[in-house]
Amino acid sequence: MTRQTSSSSRVRSVKPRSAGGAIGGFFGAIAMSAIAGVLLTAAVTPVVALSGTAATSAIDIFQKLPDHLNPGRLAEPSTLYAKQGKKDVPIAVFYDQDRETVKWDQISQFVKDAAVAEEDPRFYTHGGVDVIASSRAVLQNAAGTGFSGASTITMQYVRNVLIQEAIAIPDKEEQKKAYENAMRQDVDRKLKEMKYAISVEKKYPKDEILLGYLNIALYGRQIYGIESAANYYYNKSAKDLSLAESASLVAIVNNPSKFQIDVADNIPANTERRNKILDSMLRHGKITEAQHKEAKATPVTPKITPRVQGCNVAEQKYGLGHFCDYVQRYIKADPNFGDTPVDREFNFARGGYSIHTTIDLDMQKAGNDATHATVPAQMQGIDVGSASSSVQVGTGRVLTMVQNKPFNNAEDFLKKHPGYTTVNYNTDQEFGGSSGFQIGSTFKPVTLTEWIKTGHSVRDIVNVNGRTVQESSIAASCMPDGVYGFGSFTFSNDNLGVKGNQSVLTAIAQSVNGGLVSMQQKMDLCGTFDTAKKLGLHRASPAANPDLPNYGTTDLTMVPSNVYGGIDEIAPITVASAYAAFAGDGKVCTPVPIDSITDSDGKNVPFQKSKCSEAISPEVAAGVAYALQYTVTNGLARHAGSAFGTPHLAKTGTTDDVVDNWTAGASSKVATATWVGNAGPVKMPDGTWSRVSTQGFGNLMYADQTIWPAIMNTADSKYGGDPFREPSATAIQQTMVGVPDLKGKSYDEAARALTDLGFTPTDGGDVDSTVPKGKVASTDPAGGGQAPLGSSVAIHKSNGQGTKVPDGLVGQTGNKAKKALNDAGFKSVDFACDSGDTAYPNSNRVISVSPDSGADAKKSAKITLTLACKKD
Repeated sequence: MTRQTSSSSRVRSVKPRSAGGAIGGFFGAIAMSAIAGVLLTAAVTPVVALSGTAATSAIDIFQKLPDHLNPGRLAEPSTLYAKQGKKDVPIAVFYDQDRETVKWDQISQFVKDAAVAEEDPRFYTHGGVDVIASSRAVLQNAAGTGFSGASTITMQYVRNVLIQEAIAIPDKEEQKKAYENAMRQDVDRKLKEMKYAISVEKKYPKDEILLGYLNIALYGRQIYGIESAANYYYNKSAKDLSLAESASLVAIVNNPSKFQIDVADNIPANTERRNKILDSMLRHGKITEAQHKEAKATPVTPKITPRVQGCNVAEQKYGLGHFCDYVQRYIKADPNFGDTPVDREFNFARGGYSIHTTIDLDMQKAGNDATHATVPAQMQGIDVGSASSSVQVGTGRVLTMVQNKPFNNAEDFLKKHPGYTTVNYNTDQEFGGSSGFQIGSTFKPVTLTEWIKTGHSVRDIVNVNGRTVQESSIAASCMPDGVYGFGSFTFSNDNLGVKGNQSVLTAIAQSVNGGLVSMQQKMDLCGTFDTAKKLGLHRASPAANPDLPNYGTTDLTMVPSNVYGGIDEIAPITVASAYAAFAGDGKVCTPVPIDSITDSDGKNVPFQKSKCSEAISPEVAAGVAYALQYTVTNGLARHAGSAFGTPHLAKTGTTDDVVDNWTAGASSKVATATWVGNAGPVKMPDGTWSRVSTQGFGNLMYADQTIWPAIMNTADSKYGGDPFREPSATAIQQTMVGVPDLKGKSYDEAARALTDLGFTPTDGGDVDSTVPKGKVASTDPAGGGQAPLGSSVAIHKSNGQGTKVPDGLVGQTGNKAKKALNDAGFKSVDFACDSGDTAYPNSNRVISVSPDSGADAKKSAKITLTLACKKD
């Protein structure tokens, strides 16, 4: 920034000139004398009648000059605050100009008297232009081509306003032109200053003008205004400045680069000018002889206290450098702060905003402590990373943003400190984040959401085995052929202990891939990904693979493998927001890092707030919450249980080679997503790049199981949590389906019929039957009964060797029944008593037959007749 100086009544030195220059100077002096007369009458009498051509011409010139000056709002620092309990704590400050505007009674009287005594002794008596000083300056400048000196405090204030107006132009080229215009040293510029000064004097009281001057003036470097000058140079408020300190600071304004006292070589010059000011104060009766003597004897001893700005301060104190950067980027993306990112950044640094962020310092500390205890900033063989984001359920307020690597955006610093990073692992790339991380099985609840949404239950039975699946078995209504494709894909399960047909509840709790594929085979793939989109899930950066349909967009990749092990790279803040919907009746809210913004007058400033929408119905959300709460109590997310008994829902996720490890979940109040893994590819020994570590991850893959609970337990202690909404009966009851009678059908016909009804057919082997060999003899469960949807139904085929057990045996005497069996070819017939007493077969009747009458059995099979026996 170009150095700003204040005008004074000093006479500018004049170089010898030619005769022509002397003549020009002579006529210039006449013109300036006439203008001085105009200024006098304009300052005192609104309407004047002057005679003489020169005077009339001067009046005409003067009256055509602009007379309106709007001081506007001065640039001030913007401060970020965070919550610690109920207290707002400043975490970072930003500024182009370090200025804190203060009121009249917040400035030492010594400062006010020093400024007036030295710069403008007749300040309280003139009308903005000191005609005496101006006339003297006219004569002193008659030999020159410019006009300097004679600037009153009001004129200096005007000039500073014009400079500030120039600096307040975001466009650098336009700013430069306006600044050079404000700094011109010529008659036209001086006349405008005078005209403006007169208009200012007519509009504002003297004390307000002096206050404006003290608040606007430059005191060196980026220090503007007396309050910031007092803080920077003497570590105190302007109201507490001593006489010597006041004069020393007023001295700086005259020529900051020469008199600013944070440069040791400047102190003698500052002392000399300070003493000159003290002499002026004594001469004008502002101080006593004793005060004058004591102040002059006081050495200039600054106590430099810089106001450090930027996100590095937030990092050093609270581990929030990346969050601070996120807030800046959030504002730069907000049209409320300007039409372009450049305008928004410019306004942010000058606006004097108090920005109250959403971050909870207690939760942040818990997350920082747990992260730093488990995940180092650097590890051999991998680019180790960890990130945890928490949002408030139902509002999107960002409560924590934790990562393992400290933040710093200075390139030179990063070269020397490789453990630091400019990347915020929690956010999308457009907000300073990475390209995201594969979310693996944390996508499974999305598939579950669509499952419940389409009328299925978490207690339905599905095949959870790994296998090869035909793509044509997966419907996709948004694709040309109505199915995903015509090839096949093979997948396996990490959890090999859960096999066969299991409930959806078990498939989710144990994170079994096969169950999710089976679920998707009963749904529309396009519907699943539409639900994901409604939940706010998107890639952290545009897809870079040109072979994928989502190339160049942040849309998710619609492939079947995504439904059980998300391959898309997503930011933790996005995952946390989606899980908040599961815990919050289906409402998803975009993350917002700001609670409120006020300007320097305490007025609210509009900003982009969270946008909430119903992603899924409350009933569907309740069903998902039920399954994910079961995952905490009975599944792989047991580490996500609350130390306070607060109900939690959660899901884990791990990608191939444990590159990415997740825990995502929520209470009814707070949702958190924690990721730990390899942040980026590293160079392998063979020269290739990979995210798969050759060194191994050790216990790093379990770090999320420490970090997530630490954050959520702190959240539970502060915000509590309610039971999740009760799910609907449809979502949790076991769906029963009638088993058809398939006797006599071919095996393939029977299998298709069972599959169409949602059962899983299995081969139960051959049985003795009168049905033709190879046809279906029976099923288990039997036809005509009911079985859970998705459960296995065994198909038994006939071996053609069966004989039908005769009908009508019950009620006959034992001998008669036995004869009927013998006649049918059954030679092995036994009797049994229903009471266990000695049987009298010639006098007792049959009460049951095994196998039953009408059943198929081999002729060699034993038939048992149970008789109603008589006692002896």
